[in-house]
Amino acid sequence: MELRHLRYFDAVASERNFTRAAEKIGVAQPPLSRQIRELEVELGAELFDRSIRPVRLTEAGRLLHDQCIRILASIDQLGESIRHLQGGSRGLFIVGVVGSIMQGAMPAMIRTFRTQMPEMEVELVELTTVQQVAALKDGRIDAGLGRVRIDDPSVRREILYEEPLIAALPANHPLAHDRGPVGLADLRHDMLILYPSRPRPSYADQLLGLFRDLGAVPEKAREVREVQTALGLVASQAGIAVVPSSMRYVQRADVVYRPIADANAHSPIILSQRIGDESKSAVLFREVGRAELNQNRSAES
Repeated sequence: MELRHLRYFDAVASERNFTRAAEKIGVAQPPLSRQIRELEVELGAELFDRSIRPVRLTEAGRLLHDQCIRILASIDQLGESIRHLQGGSRGLFIVGVVGSIMQGAMPAMIRTFRTQMPEMEVELVELTTVQQVAALKDGRIDAGLGRVRIDDPSVRREILYEEPLIAALPANHPLAHDRGPVGLADLRHDMLILYPSRPRPSYADQLLGLFRDLGAVPEKAREVREVQTALGLVASQAGIAVVPSSMRYVQRADVVYRPIADANAHSPIILSQRIGDESKSAVLFREVGRAELNQNRSAES
C-alpha cells in the first residue's frame, strides 16, 4: 500500500464518483480506477459498492476511510512542520494531546506558554498516550499530555492533575433527574460506552479497572474510537459514559452530567517528555503545566 493509493481512495470516498475524484486530483480516470482496484486486491475486500450511483463505501471501505483521514492529516501536518523548520524564522514546539484534555485547562496552558515564549511556534497533534510515547522517542513531538501511565526508560512522566470523573447520561435516564453524585455501582446495569477502542492500554482500561475495584463490573459495554462519539451515543440514548469532568463544557440539551461519588473516580493528566530534555522550551512547558493545572485544581475544589 502506497501513499498515492490512500490519496486516490480518499478522493473517491469524498466525491463518491470516480470521474469527479479524478478531476479533483488531476489524473485520468482509468489510472485512478486501477489504483483503487490494486488497493482492493491487496486488502482482499471491496471498498466501494459500484452497483449504485453515487458509489458508496462498503463496511471495509468505511473502516479504511476512518484510518485514511487520520493518516493523511498526519502526513500533511508533518509536511507543514518541516516547512516551518525550513523557514527558520521561529522554533517549533509540537505537543501530542488526547482529545478529552482539549476541553479543560490545556488551552489556557498553551496560551500561557505561547505568551511566555513568543519566539516559539506551538503545534498540537491529537495522539493517544501510547502514540505519544512512540512519537517522543522518534522525535516527532516535544511533549505529550495524556491519561495512561506508561513506563518507558526514555520518557519522563509527571502527573499534573487528577481530574474527577463524571457520568454522562441521556436526558431521559432515571438518574438524570437527581442533582447529587451517582456511584459507579449504580451504573453497572447500563450499556457502558467506552473509548478509545484502540490502541490499548487506554482510558477505557482505566475506567474498567475502577469498576472492577468496586466489584461492579459493567454488565454491557460497547467500545468506540473517541469521546465525541461516546457522547453522541449517549445523546441518542444508546447507553451511558463516564468521562473526565472537563467534558461538561461540551453542553448538549440531550446529555446530563452528574458527579461520581466514588473517591477514586478520577483520571490523571500526565505530562510526558524525553528524559534529559532540559531545553528552555521543555522546562517552561513543564512549569506552565504545573501552574495552570494547579489553578484548575483550586477552581474545582
